[in-house]
Amino acid sequence: MKSGGKDIPAEKALDHVFGYAVGLDMTRRDLQGEAKKAGRPWEVGKAFEYAAPCSEIVPASEIGHPSKGKVWLKVNDTLKQEGDLNQLIWKVPEMISYLSGLFVLQAGDLIYSGTPAGVGPVKRGDALVGGVDGIGELRVRVV
Repeated sequence: MKSGGKDIPAEKALDHVFGYAVGLDMTRRDLQGEAKKAGRPWEVGKAFEYAAPCSEIVPASEIGHPSKGKVWLKVNDTLKQEGDLNQLIWKVPEMISYLSGLFVLQAGDLIYSGTPAGVGPVKRGDALVGGVDGIGELRVRVV
């Protein structure tokens, strides 16, 4: 986000976007499962060190606001996830508007979205390469 706010209307939401990047929204299923069993919040499964690697951000002033383009992830050179931005259930303006109703958004905030089918476990040593056509790629090794 280049700027934030509270209760941002969807029709003004793109005015707040700095740019776009490729990110991986990782989950520690072991911690998430333990929290579920104990009836506790699952956030610990998402809020751990290196949980959300992100590529360089490409300014919207350079690429606009993409609404289509392949989204993909390979694990050890095997395609595991593939979709398109046009398949997002919530479009970027809707996400910003909704989230700004729950939280005050601020400049520098990142919003992750767009997980195609095929989510699965990774293990130490796996090489992950993900991308969004027109935005870029991200390469990560699980340690």
